[in-house]
Amino acid sequence: MTTGTHNPYFQVGLDVFGQRCLVLGGQDEAADKSARLVAAGANVVVISPNVTLPISEAAQRGELAWLPRDIDLDLDLEDTFLVMNTCRHESEQVQRIFIACRQHRILLNTYDEPDLSDFGMAALVDRGHLRISISSSNASPTLAGKLRRNLESAFDEEFVEFIEQLGRIRREVRHQITDGAKRRALLGSLVDGFHLQTSVELPPDWRKRLQQVMEEGDLSATEDPSSK
Repeated sequence: MTTGTHNPYFQVGLDVFGQRCLVLGGQDEAADKSARLVAAGANVVVISPNVTLPISEAAQRGELAWLPRDIDLDLDLEDTFLVMNTCRHESEQVQRIFIACRQHRILLNTYDEPDLSDFGMAALVDRGHLRISISSSNASPTLAGKLRRNLESAFDEEFVEFIEQLGRIRREVRHQITDGAKRRALLGSLVDGFHLQTSVELPPDWRKRLQQVMEEGDLSATEDPSSK
């Protein structure tokens, strides 16, 4: 069932290559989102009076630009494609940014605020050319993050080499074999025998444990909402 809280979103891959993308805030969440944008080829601008070491080092390497100040909504949104707002506990400013992005038709993700976002950030498995997005529709970001770590460990360096070589051969084959059926048959043969062995182990007595938490009202533990 889809609700405002548990929104499955429409899963797509967004092309940000060469696009100006703003990251607001300078802590760990901003570092993660800016690194992911840099890896996708975006023109990343981080706006925050203070930032963590990974952001400042990335700025020194020229991977992104860091503006050590607060956002200027009249200036900074110009020619901007996407905004990642990682600032928390600033509800009035968050609302202003949301309204401004809507007015300028700029895509916005607001950290831990699905109702103030145009898209969600899935947990990402990133191994070589492989990208797997994992979402729990915000039901359990902690579980999504655990799934990401489990899957990432399954794809070792040999797999990274394997998919790299597959990509190289596919590029060559596209030019050398014009017959589509023959090309697909050849490429398909290269992955014959590939198999991902999977199994899921749920926590012992999970129903009883979850029911006990609900009955006792012990819901004070919070989850990391960075992986949906």
